[in-house]
Amino acid sequence: MERTDTVVVGGGQAGIAMSEHLGRLGIAHVVLERARIAERWRSARWDSLVANGPAWHDRFPGLEFSCPSGDFPAKERVADYFVDYARMLNAPIREGVEVRRVTRRSRARGFRVETSDGIIEAMSVVAATGPFQRPLIPPLVPESAPVHQRHSADYRNPDQLPAGAVLVVGAGSSGAQIAEELMQAGRKVFLSVGPHGRPPRRYRGRDNVWWLGVLGKWDMDTPGPGTEHVSIAVSGAGGGRTVDFRRLAQRGMVLVGRTAAFEGGTIRFDGDLKQNLASGDADYLSMLDAADAFAAANGLDLPEEPEARHIPEDPDCVRAPLRSLDLAAEGVGTILWATGYGLDYGWLDIDTFDDRGRPIHSRGVSPERGVYFLGLPWQTRRGSSFIWGVWHDAGFIADQIAIQRGYMQHHDAETGDTRGASSR
Repeated sequence: MERTDTVVVGGGQAGIAMSEHLGRLGIAHVVLERARIAERWRSARWDSLVANGPAWHDRFPGLEFSCPSGDFPAKERVADYFVDYARMLNAPIREGVEVRRVTRRSRARGFRVETSDGIIEAMSVVAATGPFQRPLIPPLVPESAPVHQRHSADYRNPDQLPAGAVLVVGAGSSGAQIAEELMQAGRKVFLSVGPHGRPPRRYRGRDNVWWLGVLGKWDMDTPGPGTEHVSIAVSGAGGGRTVDFRRLAQRGMVLVGRTAAFEGGTIRFDGDLKQNLASGDADYLSMLDAADAFAAANGLDLPEEPEARHIPEDPDCVRAPLRSLDLAAEGVGTILWATGYGLDYGWLDIDTFDDRGRPIHSRGVSPERGVYFLGLPWQTRRGSSFIWGVWHDAGFIADQIAIQRGYMQHHDAETGDTRGASSR
């Protein structure tokens, strides 16, 4: 029986960050990754994906990217970065090991971790599998419908899709970037636009991530009222540019409202397109207002950019939006669902989830002592699910593990109790 103090499940950005902080505190641990380090960056994203933040910002403190600081690294370079970081740490990561079940030990402290490579006993378990676990497709269009359906997690490039037009459902970062790539490849594209935030990529010579930092917006601890399910349309593609749906429509993309229903080969859309675009504009302009106010208050010599406030006129598809789309008549061969992901903790057989399967936690600390979560959106603040944000959250969790470990070591010293899972 193998024993260690902490088992970290997941060898992506969260698991590697966790390993760094546990190692710093001298806590014995192992990181279990069912595939390769940062596998989702390599095989669960489209070919042309780049990071949505520049290299100087979206990284861990201990290592810079091997590219110019203003670049948006390609997905393979991001994956290689994590491999290099793990190697630099000499992190105890085991690739190709799947965690199948975690349970509490019977009448003893700690957990039993059943893996494809045997059983490990541990005092703590960190679920570092991140927020992108289970692709979600709304149950609107039956599988039997005569149209190819694919989630963005399974999309790689335009040549992969059947001939014909494409309906992309979802206008967050993934949907907006994929829709533009398909249009550039010569496909007719319909883009279903729901509520979204639309920040500027750059403003007054500074990237959006810089403005979020100096304005304190990365440190927001909860989403704003009514924005819990709002996607963010931002892109690092092509060197990074602001997502502008109206300009995409001027180039030939057809914008429609939220996808609402399917019947008899026809997709029906809500009549909320103008409202959704207006809300995105308001979010965009509010960011410019906050940036201007900060620059003035702090005497920053940054070039003014009045043209950034120009909102293009509504194209025809916005002035008279489609409310329905006959897939066959319009030659739509594919519906591509850029509709996000759900959580999947089926392997964690511990009573720490609500009735929707979401982890119950405070800053990643479960009420079930010894269980921790890392990499969740808004785990402690807005930046939690980003590369640099997860690193800071990992430090907090490592400290909590060390605190609990200290209490139990005191207990063992006082009582001579040796029933816990010992570290080695």
